Amino acid sequence: MTGSEVPHSFRLAYVPGVTPSKWVRIWNERLPDVPLTLVAVSPTEAFGVLREGGADAGFVRLPVDRTDLSAIPLYTETTVVVVPKDHLVAAAEEVSLEDLADEIVFHPLDDTLEWEQLPGKPAIERPATTADAIELVAAGVGVLVVPQSLARLHHRKDLTYRPVTDAPASRVALSWPQEETTDLVEEFIGIVRGRTVNSTRGRAPTPPQPKAKRKRPETGAGAGAGGKAGSGRAGSGRSTSGKPAGKNARGGSGAPKGGKSGKPRRRP
Repeated sequence: MTGSEVPHSFRLAYVPGVTPSKWVRIWNERLPDVPLTLVAVSPTEAFGVLREGGADAGFVRLPVDRTDLSAIPLYTETTVVVVPKDHLVAAAEEVSLEDLADEIVFHPLDDTLEWEQLPGKPAIERPATTADAIELVAAGVGVLVVPQSLARLHHRKDLTYRPVTDAPASRVALSWPQEETTDLVEEFIGIVRGRTVNSTRGRAPTPPQPKAKRKRPETGAGAGAGGKAGSGRAGSGRSTSGKPAGKNARGGSGAPKGGKSGKPRRRP
């Protein structure tokens, strides 16, 4: 990259409750030259931000309008009910919607759950946000059913939550405009899907460097006059063991085969 070039950037939107830190860390390790900017959005404005180019991709909650947006479902959250710590529900490990039939259950305008039928008794007014509904729960006015990540996000010491076994669940997905599936979007899809850095669908992997061939030393009769043939020089008259040629290992030069070495015996 030259000094006049400006590095590309990647803008990632995310709705409340989603924690993108793990994927951001991997991005920064793999693409340190491409800054990633996080864009916090509400569930109601997330899709508008993507369509208007305010972000390249985003973590959203399903459903997604597939006419102009692509989406990859990632995970499904546990649904919980948020109650005061001294509420009867707090004594149970989990509850059902029937257990909440006599409770005022808040339904904020930014609710992320798809209800066929709202549980409990409706409040006089719908809170504008989940944060507003949490304040009302803390005041002892009613209870709130939300994805577990939102209960954690709005955690208070005077509140607790329990799983609701038969409530609808919220699903989180990665979404982006269909006509803007850029190389950087593909890079982030690969990170979210757990592809390795050398995946063929991610950045092109660095080709392996050829190993340097080792030069074999010349040996045997093919060695040149200045090279070595065994341990002796050519034409030196010596064997590879360093002893004069023509002598066997135990006897002198020209000793007959099978002859015995040592002093001759005296005849009796």
